[in-house]
Amino acid sequence: MGRTLALARAEVLHVVRDKATLVQLIVVPLLQLLVLANAATFAIRRSPIYVVDMDRSSASRAITNRLAASQYFSLVGYSSSPGDANEAMLRGRVSLTLTMPHDFEQSLVREHRGTVHLDVNSEKGSAASIVQGYAIQILNQYAAELGAEIQPRDTRTGRIETVVRDWYNPTLDYRQYMVPGILVALVTIIGTLVTAQNIAREKEMGTLEQLNVTPITKSEFIAAKLMPFWVLALVDLACGLLVGYFVFGISMHGSLVLLFFAAGLYLVAALGIGLWISTLVETQQQAMFVTFFVLMIYLLMSGLFTPIDSMPGWVQLASELNPVRHFVTISRAILVKGAGLSEIVRPLGILAVYGVVVLTLAVRQYDKRSA
Repeated sequence: MGRTLALARAEVLHVVRDKATLVQLIVVPLLQLLVLANAATFAIRRSPIYVVDMDRSSASRAITNRLAASQYFSLVGYSSSPGDANEAMLRGRVSLTLTMPHDFEQSLVREHRGTVHLDVNSEKGSAASIVQGYAIQILNQYAAELGAEIQPRDTRTGRIETVVRDWYNPTLDYRQYMVPGILVALVTIIGTLVTAQNIAREKEMGTLEQLNVTPITKSEFIAAKLMPFWVLALVDLACGLLVGYFVFGISMHGSLVLLFFAAGLYLVAALGIGLWISTLVETQQQAMFVTFFVLMIYLLMSGLFTPIDSMPGWVQLASELNPVRHFVTISRAILVKGAGLSEIVRPLGILAVYGVVVLTLAVRQYDKRSA
């Protein structure tokens, strides 16, 4: 144990003296978090909307004003002609058109029910349902104030009335959902990339042969290489959580102790992959290329940007081998839902097994190449 700590201390001194590596490990992830938390989001602001008002009543004008005043929409057209709205939709100038019929206010007064027509530009895929959801939310709020009911009708959903409750994130703030995942991705990218270059750097500098003649065992060597970056990655995670809390107002409903325990297991797996890659290659450039290839697959199959449920069955099965997927699930469950140990025991167990397997491979591979 003493030899492992001594080698780990030497590794820490090397990182501290190398200012570029220190900045790469601490400062870069925080800057990326500040940028990506605002960029990587499904929230849509100032979406262009066209209103066709055939009623020209106080109720129809009130709805138009509410849409225009909302942060979600920008009113780019207002008329009583559906043809103008259709032309704007065809030219891609608007993402949604709202049509209020001639008897809209009269129906609200007499029957306490009114129907509006929503036409959504579905060219951009999932953005269409998000924009439609915003419009329905505004309509429902106005209807609640009147004590009436406004039914949005479109050709895709028909006349089906739905009642929605948003659990865990009632304000639909996508930063609550994205920041925990982005933080996991950044810690993974930085930690894995640096550890993947570690042993390769020793090979290029010619110091690996000097270490091989020392009495330190292969397991002690891998552990000593892992420990400093494991601690630094946890520091990165803590700093990222502080930024998320104070800058973005991210709620933390669960136990931070449980989160850091899970992070400790996950980082053993993630950094162990980097060390394994480092034992396979000869140069830092090779390590960087292999790491980027692995990380690209990890991130795309982690459920960070696209839901796992939307992937083909065989991809969902293959993603079980992805440690990033499991820690993204854990971090979101703890921070957003307030999950306890019993709710995350399965992904936690997978990460523990993954860490043991990867470290074993790294030790054996290093032993084989240095024999």
